[in-house]
Amino acid sequence: MPSSEHSARYLACATELAGALDPALIDAMAEGLAAVRERGGRLFILGVGGGAGHASHAVNDFRKLCSMEAYAPTDNVSELTARINDDGWESSFVGWLEVSRLAESDGLLVFSVGGGSRERSVSVNLVNAIEHARALGASIFGVVGSPGGALAGLANVAILVDAPPDLRTPLVESFQAVVWHALVSHPTLAVKQGHWESLAARAQA
Repeated sequence: MPSSEHSARYLACATELAGALDPALIDAMAEGLAAVRERGGRLFILGVGGGAGHASHAVNDFRKLCSMEAYAPTDNVSELTARINDDGWESSFVGWLEVSRLAESDGLLVFSVGGGSRERSVSVNLVNAIEHARALGASIFGVVGSPGGALAGLANVAILVDAPPDLRTPLVESFQAVVWHALVSHPTLAVKQGHWESLAARAQA
């Protein structure tokens, strides 16, 4: 493909994906997350690579805009790297969740392009964490780019971003941000507006 066509195709794919997202699933995820908060549960947000960056940003938004107790294990680089060094990558998230006493009242929100696969040895640390949460009865939510991974199969609510294979990672990661921002601004979850939105509301009053 000529380089001059890339941007137009990328934006066209993004437009198509936005139209394909099911708003009812976003509503269902918002309701599920609100139920976690109402029962006094905590939200643990997991991701690797770009998903780890998303997790850190989303923790801020859920805490600040939704008054929801939220954490990401990748925010504590000292503990995470100690666990990886001493015990291995595949158990790093489960070990963190065990110390945090993940319970049935809590929720897990996972950002993953493939969703993890034990059979293909892909993101097994996420697979272990998802299976651990499932065994405890914790609520599991995810935004994922593959219907065949552990996340899509085990989540209570999973939003699939069905991007073209050659643009899967950039588009799935882009829409993970779109979805969580839809959640933290959702009337079912949000208890306050973002700074700029509150300024605009005051100006209109």
